[in-house]
Amino acid sequence: MWFSFWRSRDRFSLDELRYLTDQLMKVQVVNEVNKDFVIEALRSIAELITYGDQHDSAFFEYFMEKQVMGEFVRVLKISRTITISLQLLQTISIMIQNLKSEHAIYYMFSNEHINYLITYSFDFRNEELLSYYISFLRAISGKLNRNTISLLVKTPNDQIVAFPLYDEAIRFAFHEESMVRTAIRALTLNVYHVGDECVNDYVSCDPHADYFLNLVKFFREQCISLNTLVLDASKNSGPVSTSTIFSAVDEIEDNLYYFSDVISAGIPDVGRILTDSILKLLIFPLLLPSLRREDVDGMKIGPMTSLYLLCSILRIVKIKDLANLVAAALFFPIEAFMPRSEAKLNGHMPGTGFSHENHSPDNDKLSPEVVSRSLRVTVPNSSSDINLQDDVIRHNINGLKTALREALLSYVTSGDDVQVLGSLSVLATFLQTKELDETMLDALGILPQRKQHKKLLLQALVGEGSGEEQLFSSESSSMKDGISNELDCYLQKLKDQYGLSCSCPEVGVSPRVHRFQVLDALVSLFCRSNISAETLWDGGWLLRQLLPYSEAEFNSHHLKLLKESYKNCTSGLHTEARGTWSDVLITVLCDEWKNCKRAIEASSPRKEPKCLLFPSQKCSSEAIPGESSFVAGERMCELVKVFVLLHQVQIFSTGGALPDQPPIHPPLHVPEKPQAKTAGLDVFGLKPGAELKIVDAVPCRISFERGKERHLCFVAISVGTSGWIVLAEELPLKKHYGVVRVTAPLVGCNPRIDDKHSRWLHLRVRPSTFPFVDTSKHAAQGKLKTNALVDGRWTLAFRDEDSCKSAMSMIVEEINLLCNEVERRLKPLLDLGMTLDLSNRNKSLHVSSSRTSPSNSL
Repeated sequence: MWFSFWRSRDRFSLDELRYLTDQLMKVQVVNEVNKDFVIEALRSIAELITYGDQHDSAFFEYFMEKQVMGEFVRVLKISRTITISLQLLQTISIMIQNLKSEHAIYYMFSNEHINYLITYSFDFRNEELLSYYISFLRAISGKLNRNTISLLVKTPNDQIVAFPLYDEAIRFAFHEESMVRTAIRALTLNVYHVGDECVNDYVSCDPHADYFLNLVKFFREQCISLNTLVLDASKNSGPVSTSTIFSAVDEIEDNLYYFSDVISAGIPDVGRILTDSILKLLIFPLLLPSLRREDVDGMKIGPMTSLYLLCSILRIVKIKDLANLVAAALFFPIEAFMPRSEAKLNGHMPGTGFSHENHSPDNDKLSPEVVSRSLRVTVPNSSSDINLQDDVIRHNINGLKTALREALLSYVTSGDDVQVLGSLSVLATFLQTKELDETMLDALGILPQRKQHKKLLLQALVGEGSGEEQLFSSESSSMKDGISNELDCYLQKLKDQYGLSCSCPEVGVSPRVHRFQVLDALVSLFCRSNISAETLWDGGWLLRQLLPYSEAEFNSHHLKLLKESYKNCTSGLHTEARGTWSDVLITVLCDEWKNCKRAIEASSPRKEPKCLLFPSQKCSSEAIPGESSFVAGERMCELVKVFVLLHQVQIFSTGGALPDQPPIHPPLHVPEKPQAKTAGLDVFGLKPGAELKIVDAVPCRISFERGKERHLCFVAISVGTSGWIVLAEELPLKKHYGVVRVTAPLVGCNPRIDDKHSRWLHLRVRPSTFPFVDTSKHAAQGKLKTNALVDGRWTLAFRDEDSCKSAMSMIVEEINLLCNEVERRLKPLLDLGMTLDLSNRNKSLHVSSSRTSPSNSL
C-alpha cells in the first residue's frame, strides 16, 4: 500500500492534495535543485488519489477540476532529469492499477494524456526506465474493455487508424529481455480478449498483421537454437547442457501457449494468419523435410527435434485446420517439402510417386527374408492377404523416396530407441488431438476400433445404409466415402493454398490397409530386442488404444510373431530365475505387472514429448568393468518389463481382460528347509546381533580391515525365495549358539575356491535390495555415478580344504532350494497357453467392463 499508517491523518486530507497541486503548478523547470520535491509531490498525489478513490470521491473530483493529468504531462516536458520520467511512469501506473471507479479510469484515459505518454520519446537506453514504461503499458491494458478501449484509439472516420498502446507495445515484442517479452504478450492478450470488432480488424490487417508473422519467425529461430543445443548436448552431455535445454524447451512451450491464448481470443483472421505462418515458415520447410532417415548437410533441425516440435505444436496449439493439414501432409512424399534444388540432388523430383523407406544401420545386417517380412502388411478377414510391396506401393529400401506417413512407421520398425519413441509420440499426439477429424485418424490407420464401431452404429441408427452394411461387413473399418471426402478436401487445400502438388497413390488405398500397416509396425516393434522396455510400453499403450477388446484385428502372422518373441523372453526369464537377483525376481515382476497395466490402460502416454530431447542414460557394462550385480539387475529388470508387456499384449489381443496381479503360485506354508530349521531362524529377525544355532556352521577367518583378522562361523541359509550368507560369532557361554555379525545376500554371491589356495573361498557381495533406476532423473543429472555400484568382495579362509568345499556345497545347495521355489511360483505365469485359456473362459465376464472402462477412453 502506498499510504503509510504511521503518518498523521492530516496527511490524507483534501487540503494536502490542494497544497501539493498548487506547488506543482508553480514549478517552471525541473532540475537538480527541485527534483526531490517534484518526485515527492508526484508520489504523494498518487497516494492521495488512491486513498480518495476508496474513501472520498472529492479527491478525484478535485483531480479532474485542476486537470492534474495535464500537469503531469507538463512536468515531464520541462524536466531535465530521467528520475522524473521514472517517477511519473510509476505514479500513473500505480494510480491506474489501484483505481476502482470506472468513472475515474474513463477520465484517466480521456483527453489524450495517456496516449501522449505512451508515444513520448523516452530514453530507453536506461533499462530501469524501460522496465517502468513496460509496466505502465501493461497497467493500462489491464483496464481495457469495450468502453475504455475506444478512448485509446484514433478513429477520424469511424475506422481505427492508430492505436498507440498496441503499436508501441509490439515494438518490444522481441526484446532480448524475457520479462519484457512476457509483459508485452500479456498486454496483447488483454487487447485481443476485449472483443472489439474494429480493434480486431486493426490488429489483423496490414501492416499490424506482420506482428503474427514475426512471432512465428522468432519462434522458428528458437526452434533452430534448440536443435543446436540438443546436438551439442549429445556430444558433451552434462548437467549444464541439460539445464540449458530445459530452459529452451520451457520458452518454446511458453511461445506455443501464447499462440494458443491468442487463438482462444476468437479473432478468425488471426487464427488463419498463425496457421499459415506456422505451416509455411516452420512445419513445411523445416520440420517435415527433416524426418528423413539419413543426415543431409545444411539441415537446420534434426529428426528428434522435429518430432518433439510436431508433438508440442499439435498438443498445445488448438487449430482444427492446422491439425488436419499436418495429418494430410503425411500422405505426401518428403520431396514435396524440399527445395527443388535439393530434390534434384537426391535424384528425385516431387510428384513422381511414393516408395517405402526402410533404411537403417541395422538393415545391412538383416537377411532378405527379415526385410521382406517387415514390409509386408496383411489384413485378416479378407479373401487374401494384401501385400503392399506388390499391389500398392513399390518399396525402395535404400532410397529417399517415401511418404511421410511411411517414414514415421519406418522409425518404429527399424529406428533406434529415440526414433521409435518419437514416432510413437507423434502417432499418440494425433490420436489425442481433439481438433483432428476422426475420418483423418481412420485414413492414417490409427482410429480406435471402438470409435469406428460407434460411428458406424450411429450411421446405421439414422438409416444410412452404408453404415449398417460396413458395420457387419468384413471390412467394417473402411468408410471410404467419408474419408475420401475429408482427406481430399485437405489435400486440395494443401495444393491450392500452399503449393504442394504431387500424386498421392496412398489416398486411394483402403484405410484398412493403413490400419494394418500400423499394427504390423507395432507387432514388429514388440519383436525387436534392441529397444528399451520403456519405449515398448509406449507402443503397448498405442496398441491398447487401437484394440481395447478385440482379437479380430490380429491375424495368425501377428500372433505367431508375438508368441516367438514371448518364447524368447520366457527363456530369458527362466535364466533369471537362477540368476544374480532371483530372490527379488517375483517382487520386481509383481511391481512391473501393475506398472505396465497402469501404463497401457492410461488415458495418455506416460512421457511428455520433451523426453525425446533427453535420451535416457543407462549404466551398462561399458560404464562398469566386469559383470557387476548392478548390470545384472538392470538386465533382469529390463527383461521383466518386456516379458510383462508381451504377456499382457497376448492376453488382451485374444480378447481377455488383464488381471490386477500376475498369475503366480502363493508361497508354500511348509516347515522351513533343513538348514533354516537347524539354525532356528526367524526370517524377520536375521539382523546383526540376532542369535541363531550354529550346529552346521563352518569356522572361518576373514579380515574386514587390514591387519585385523576375525574368527567367525560361516553358514548359508534359504527360506522360501530369500537367502543369506551369515557370519556369526560363537557365544562362549552358550554352546552351539552364535550372534550374527555380518550378512550378505545368498544368490549372486558367485562362490569360487581360489585356484592357488584351496582353503580360500571368494564371494561377491551384492546389495541386499535391488537398486531401481529412475532414468528420467538421470537425464537431468547427467551421467550416472558408477563408483557407488561396485560390488563387495569377501575372501573366507577355512582351516582345511574339506571345510572350504563343505561351505561351497552349502551355498550351492541353498541357492538351488531358493531358485526351485522361485521357479515353482512362476510356473503358471510362464505357461502362457494355460493363462490364455483361463482368460478366454472368463472373457464374457470381462469384455463388457473393458469396453466401458474410463481408463481406455480418450
